Amino acid sequence: MAEESQSLPLADGAVTLDADRRRRCGYPEVVYGEGKPVEAIAAVFAAQLQRGEPALATRVDPATAALLSEQFPTARPNALARTVRATPEGWTPPVVDGRVAVITAGTTDLPIAEEAAETLAWMGVAVTRVSDVGVAGPHRLRERLAEFESATAIVVVAGMEGALPSVVAGYVACPVIAVPTSVGYGANLGGVAALLSMLNSCASNVAVVNIDAGFKGGYLAGLIATRSGPR
Repeated sequence: MAEESQSLPLADGAVTLDADRRRRCGYPEVVYGEGKPVEAIAAVFAAQLQRGEPALATRVDPATAALLSEQFPTARPNALARTVRATPEGWTPPVVDGRVAVITAGTTDLPIAEEAAETLAWMGVAVTRVSDVGVAGPHRLRERLAEFESATAIVVVAGMEGALPSVVAGYVACPVIAVPTSVGYGANLGGVAALLSMLNSCASNVAVVNIDAGFKGGYLAGLIATRSGPR
């Protein structure tokens, strides 16, 4: 019986919720919303909220976000991030000692950065946003150093040549999760140039996730923050 309860078929069998995810991995399942019918996403949200779990869907289109907001009173859509998160009524987030900074190179990187920030908010992790501090104006980053130098982990989101994570990493003593974006002109190759640049970083504390993977960058930084002791 215990094994059977770990999976919950939903939406007439179209979705099977991994109900055991929190016990194994620390957080419940997240819905990748692109291409999924709103009924399937809503079924997952309803099941998670009923179990006392916060819910999160990424890559959600505006129409789906509107319908989820109508159905779930605690839903919080973020149009820029293309996310929707919801909490059970009266839910209190866990206390997390760690803090994550989300840093963007340019304004066009904000959608991916916001996806990371919304993921961290769903995890109950405090977020500091530092925006538009790319290497074309290096003084901007230095001027805001006090806002992120004591962070437990940092997510750096950048397109073009993807140089910012290495620069950030040279200032801090914490893991830097680099998120390349598809922002850039032709030779950027849809984010491949930024990805390769980040993978070749000479900074020892930089790790890299996939192109436009704001959720993955935020989630990894959140795990680091939740496992850290008081600073």
